[in-house]
Amino acid sequence: MSEGHRITVGRSDRHVRVVHDGQVLAESDNALVLKETGCPERYYLPPEDVRLDLLTPSGTRTYCPFKGTASYWSLPDAPDLVWAYPDPKPAVAGIKGHLCFYEVEVS
Repeated sequence: MSEGHRITVGRSDRHVRVVHDGQVLAESDNALVLKETGCPERYYLPPEDVRLDLLTPSGTRTYCPFKGTASYWSLPDAPDLVWAYPDPKPAVAGIKGHLCFYEVEVS
């Protein structure tokens, strides 16, 4: 990691809910929270708490020098709404297999 850049991953003690156009896409009490310098907190949810049946894999891939290569999933009206790191870098290995959404409700 570069000087001054920091990433931490830990268990969240908050309830995380993802709703899109009134439909619940995910709900979890077992989310991980990723905190990264200069970025908003992101909640990574285990796949069993995500409505994977509603999502379609996307061809989009992005690369982060700190986390690795991300894969994306979409809804018909919301491209690349959710992403995951199938093979994350060792510093964030805990997020492997978890999914992250842009917009979440936490309580």
